[in-house]
Amino acid sequence: MAAPPPPAAAAPPGCARFPPVHHYDASARPRRTAAADLDGTLLASSSAFPYYFLVALEAGSYARALALLLAAPLLLLLYTAVSEAAAIALLALVTFAGLRVRDVEAVARGVLPRHYAAGVRADTWAVFRGCAARRVVVTASPAVMVGEFVREFLGAEVAGTELETCAGGARFTGRIRAALVGERKREVVERLFAGGDMPDVGLGDRESDHDFMAICKEAYMVPPDRRAPRAAADSLLSRAVFHDGRLVRRPDPAQALFALAYLPLGFLLALFRVFFNLMIPVRLVRHTYRLTGIHLAVRGTPPPAPRPGAPGSLLVCNHRTALDPIIISVALGRPVTCVTYSVSRLSTAIAPIRAVALTRDRRADAARMAALLAEGDVVVCPEGTTCREPALLRFSALFAELTDRVVPVALDARQGTYYGSTARGWKWLDPYFFYMNPRPGYEVTFLPALRPEETCGGGGRSAVDVANHVQRIIAKELGFECTALTRKDKYMKLAGNDGTVRKAGGRDDDDAGPGAKKFA
Repeated sequence: MAAPPPPAAAAPPGCARFPPVHHYDASARPRRTAAADLDGTLLASSSAFPYYFLVALEAGSYARALALLLAAPLLLLLYTAVSEAAAIALLALVTFAGLRVRDVEAVARGVLPRHYAAGVRADTWAVFRGCAARRVVVTASPAVMVGEFVREFLGAEVAGTELETCAGGARFTGRIRAALVGERKREVVERLFAGGDMPDVGLGDRESDHDFMAICKEAYMVPPDRRAPRAAADSLLSRAVFHDGRLVRRPDPAQALFALAYLPLGFLLALFRVFFNLMIPVRLVRHTYRLTGIHLAVRGTPPPAPRPGAPGSLLVCNHRTALDPIIISVALGRPVTCVTYSVSRLSTAIAPIRAVALTRDRRADAARMAALLAEGDVVVCPEGTTCREPALLRFSALFAELTDRVVPVALDARQGTYYGSTARGWKWLDPYFFYMNPRPGYEVTFLPALRPEETCGGGGRSAVDVANHVQRIIAKELGFECTALTRKDKYMKLAGNDGTVRKAGGRDDDDAGPGAKKFA
């Protein structure tokens, strides 16, 4: 076979043996199989440290994450002065020693894919995706960390560093069997392509990739470029609608240091924001929010306050954080009642606003809703759980059967450092994490109330139609996308359960609405 074209004269060191990836010509001939490195090749950043840090933080503790951060200079020294394998061995020891396998797998499933997906290079992904018959990622990162992302988002097999376990395979020891670098990558590729037909294309970014690249039919180096254009989210094979973890941004060392160092100060600030505003009359809290660094933007025309002969409104909103009903109360300047389909006794006891659980008995719930509306405004979040991405989950239709006095409310939350929601963590801390952000914010948009002909009672429409209509109205206002995904989908993905607060006779609402898109 003819040798590939020589590299450009200005190619970076290490590229002399293989041409740079921009020399790849997709029209030259069909390529069906590919093998590629991950960090620095398919991902723009060559550093895997942020992903180890996320595992240490989310599957371990803040103390473990701090220990890993403090070890960063030594890791860099090992990588540059000793070997890549030595640095990986220490990374694995500090990150994984003693962690439960199931906790690490949950982080790899619910936390890491979003951060990986945001860093995929557009140029190398175009080459890799074009080899549709078989794609293999060969990486020094532990297979347990990268496997979920590689299989779901890149549609590839994964060969990574394997970690030793103990306690019957329930916990990691922190030791690696062998770091997958250099000749070991070549051995793995030869084993995976045992028939003798080696990959059509090989992609790598460093000298330790040369061994496996040399056995590919053609191979290309990926020059380092942290600012390389990223692949569009919809060009990947999946999308991270659901994700977990507290950190909003990818924890590069500087961001990781800030997130940990700011934590004690942020928690004190959150306590002040919470308890100071609790002492203020609700009609004034909107103003004291500004004094405490919380941005609240209110748009649209709020519904009029209830009065004798004119009951309150059912405020139907999308669900961004557990604070949604409280924020709506602050935006209105008057108390509201929150109704939900499943709520724990603890949540009811500690909520700063009144929280009422529906029974799912339509007649009883309709009577209860009428009584609550006679007393004031009522807030309901028919998604049943929070969603961080610009997407709306399927709206439960129960609210549409209970009243025709429906006012859609569009909500969006601004969280720059920490997420104020979690699927696997301590939920009682969710509001505090939101208020720990240096400049948290909310946007509340009150939309026009449904016209009688748009409701079940006045217009004779089905409850599902009304729920879908309200979902579309809110999605259009926010620029979000409607989906048919549910609370159960989220918790099965992130926590391995259906997320239900179990009560006698309770069940999940499974009424599906037509015409909504479901992500793969």
